[in-house]
Amino acid sequence: MSPAPPAAPPPRTPARVTVVGIGADGWDGLPAASQEALRRAGTLVGGARQLALLPAGCAGERVPWPSPLRPAVPGLLAAHAGREVCVLASGDPMFHGIGRTLAEVLAEAGAAPPRVLPHPSSVSYACARLGWPVEDTEVITLVGRPLAGLAGALHDGRRLLVLSAGAETPAQVAGLLRERGFGPTRIRVLEQLGGPRERQSESTAAGWPPSPATDGADPLHAIDPLNVIALDCVRAPDTLRLSAAPGLPDDAYEHDGQLTKRHVRAATLAALAPAPGELLWDVGGGSGSIGIEWMRTHRACRAVAVERDAVRAGRITRNADALGVPALRVVTGRAPEALAGLPAPDAVFIGGGLTAPGLLEACWAALPPGGRLVANTVTLESEALLADWYRRYGGDLVRLAVAHAVPVGGFTGWRQAMPVTQWSVTKGLAAEGPAVSTEAASTEAASAEAASAEAASASPGPAATPHTPAAPTAPGDAQ
Repeated sequence: MSPAPPAAPPPRTPARVTVVGIGADGWDGLPAASQEALRRAGTLVGGARQLALLPAGCAGERVPWPSPLRPAVPGLLAAHAGREVCVLASGDPMFHGIGRTLAEVLAEAGAAPPRVLPHPSSVSYACARLGWPVEDTEVITLVGRPLAGLAGALHDGRRLLVLSAGAETPAQVAGLLRERGFGPTRIRVLEQLGGPRERQSESTAAGWPPSPATDGADPLHAIDPLNVIALDCVRAPDTLRLSAAPGLPDDAYEHDGQLTKRHVRAATLAALAPAPGELLWDVGGGSGSIGIEWMRTHRACRAVAVERDAVRAGRITRNADALGVPALRVVTGRAPEALAGLPAPDAVFIGGGLTAPGLLEACWAALPPGGRLVANTVTLESEALLADWYRRYGGDLVRLAVAHAVPVGGFTGWRQAMPVTQWSVTKGLAAEGPAVSTEAASTEAASAEAASAEAASASPGPAATPHTPAAPTAPGDAQ
């Protein structure tokens, strides 16, 4: 008698997951297909507010979302494996909504993607009320995101829609606008869009009350948690203008002199050539300017700043918040040791500590084919090292010299800043040049440094000026 076949493993996911978008108009605003899906479901998942909108005819088990939401999704789906599950979402589930998370979790489990029945999003409603073309309106979400992320989108004359995290968000947004010099900005808060309690409140950022209050108070204080914020950005006349292009004014940064200066920074970002979704290692972060401006080129760009000095590492974090890229990751430690375990970069910038044993080798080894490496230096020792790597691996070796007009008595003359040597290279499909071990490269670098130091002692170097860079440090869900 042959043994019985092994029993099939129990399902790890629901038989089917349907995501239904619902608005402030509730059940009556749902199309027939969405209503039928909710009536048929064995399990109904959503926020408490959303579940309360369903009539008694939706008889499935009602499960409110746990908090925090994202880590709980796989377990919740597994707990209702084999059942028909219907998930409620605000507006369009695939626009900054739970639909994306569910699709990712189901894909990881090898299950079919969810069926999505969308409702008009809060952005569609808001643009319709405001008369703004949707395709010309930039959307920033603060649902589960830091407020500082809004700062990077602030430009004079721009229209922004901000997806709010709750009743407190309008006051928080107004406070950030005042801090960043955008107090004259017109703020309109659109509440309960599409529902019977829809309304708008309006003021400027400078005049917005500091916090919300309960219903029945001044309309600017009594804000419904379900709101979207419309901004007509206006920069105050005395506010520093920040471009969308690399090369921000040096005054945009808090720094102690350890800062890649504006014109060199612009040339460095051009050599690094950021593209959406790419990751940069900014090694020897200093004030964080390279990583920050890399991330400002596109909201999908990512960066890790590695800085050995804890005080400077804290300064990088503050600069990233002030300039609208709070997602910049800061690693406090000395490279190359601090590079271990970091995700593989698409590009590497080395702004300090070039002669640290094994640093260039570690950065080069971490790059995939097609990855870019850019290194800047102002010392003869590091310049000799870059010249050697240029000889072996090619790329571009340039010297960047900037002079500033300054008073000379009653006239005007040029004052030269210390020149910066820059090596930039793209890693090929196969390693170019002879293979060099870390130990051999370190010995060769040390010899090059000694030779350069001897040559430097024989002739005077450039005079220090107010524009001379400091010596580089060693690497240290919405409606």
